[in-house]
Amino acid sequence: MFWVLLLLLAWAVAGTACTRLCLASVRAAADDTYAPGDRGLTLYEAAFLSGGPARVAELTLVSMARQRRLLLAHTGWATVVDPCGRDEMERSVLGAIGPDGQSRIAPVRTSAAAAESVRALADRLVAAGLAVPDGARTTVAGAVRQVRSAAVAVPVLAAVALLTPLQDPRERALVAIWFALPLVLTLSCLVIARIEADPCTRWASPAGQRLLGALARRADTDSDDRTYLTTVAVRGVRAVGEPDLRAAFGHREPYL
Repeated sequence: MFWVLLLLLAWAVAGTACTRLCLASVRAAADDTYAPGDRGLTLYEAAFLSGGPARVAELTLVSMARQRRLLLAHTGWATVVDPCGRDEMERSVLGAIGPDGQSRIAPVRTSAAAAESVRALADRLVAAGLAVPDGARTTVAGAVRQVRSAAVAVPVLAAVALLTPLQDPRERALVAIWFALPLVLTLSCLVIARIEADPCTRWASPAGQRLLGALARRADTDSDDRTYLTTVAVRGVRAVGEPDLRAAFGHREPYL
């Protein structure tokens, strides 16, 4: 019976993909050896754990703009007012803008996100057990993609099996049931991965996620400016209620 071979192939595809995802998830969870204690997060750390290097660059730009040391136009341009950076992140942004003192925001954000200061921040967070190592993050993402591919491959194999001539027409229902089992397995793994691996905390380890939650809860007791920058760090520029600022970061040049 040819459909049995297809069923075995479907189980092999589904089983391999789900096993890989489980092992990757277990290895990622094993890195959660950090005991937070009384340690808090800086805004730069919160930005990285929430949105990665790009969020750190965005936070730096917004922070400098709030201090009137940088102008962010709704047309997508950044203009330097104060050329003196107060920390490595700000100096990276100023270096990305260049000596002319004016540049498009998009390339500045990209360049600042790739700066050595951001890489050093990431290394410190990984060493502290608060950030997910790049290799582990890539492994889990690749495993999820493989499970998604398996979830597509199983119905295709089932369709091929159902199209093959069968000795008994009633056997088609049995074939469909057997192929439904590996499909349920892959879909269940995807649902669990969706629940356990929230996209907004892709960069943070479980310990880092706990500190992010504590920071968000404390934001209401901070000063207005601190709360504003905390919102940018944790939720991004799109979460703030300033249309001009959102337009500055979302501006795209029209195609000619």
